[in-house]
Amino acid sequence: MPDPSAAENSKEKNTPHYHGHRDRLRGKFLDNGAEALADYELVELLLFSAIPRRDVKPLAKKLLETFGGISGVLNASHAELGKIGGLSEKTIIMLKTVQALQHRAAKQDIMQKPILNSWNRLMEYCQLTMAHEQKEHFRILFLNKKNELIADEIQQSGTVDHTPAYPREIMKRALELGATALILVHNHPSGDHTPSEDDVDMTYAIKAAGEPFNIIIHDHIIVSKNGTSSFKTLGLLV
Repeated sequence: MPDPSAAENSKEKNTPHYHGHRDRLRGKFLDNGAEALADYELVELLLFSAIPRRDVKPLAKKLLETFGGISGVLNASHAELGKIGGLSEKTIIMLKTVQALQHRAAKQDIMQKPILNSWNRLMEYCQLTMAHEQKEHFRILFLNKKNELIADEIQQSGTVDHTPAYPREIMKRALELGATALILVHNHPSGDHTPSEDDVDMTYAIKAAGEPFNIIIHDHIIVSKNGTSSFKTLGLLV
């Protein structure tokens, strides 16, 4: 007659050690919330869904080490993530989906609302969506008479240190949308969010282009991974 204890011992030997770890980590999250978990444990929880049959703790720690933290992991490009051993296409898509959900939620928090009353949320949104970009992007936030955000569009994308901006095209688009004010936003991949002379000249050119149409430039915000700069705050735009 087979020994039940021997069968149970054999089952335990064949059960991967991380199965119990996954249950414990999920329980820790449910009982105590995200604050009770280390960064690598949160990344582990995320990886559980895409990688069901592997110990993902080493991979979670490697991702954080490679990209410098959770924000770096979520903002890493598809190509960068593809260089990490152990990440399948399915897992990369999951990580990029989380990033997209994060951006979409932040955008919904500011759309159709008076921007000037939600300035901190706007800064968070700009930082979230642009700080880790590796090329410069020139973004326009279009506002109506109530200063509500009615459209958010990337007008141009450039190189690592330059993005062209075309005042006439910007005003044409503003008139199409019925916008009465704009907030200009672009990123500096270098990490230095100090406005350059070209940035200042470009801002004044766009401001001049809007004057015949009574379209106001509220601000020009420069975003980098090390912070943001506001032309209005710096006294460069009055």
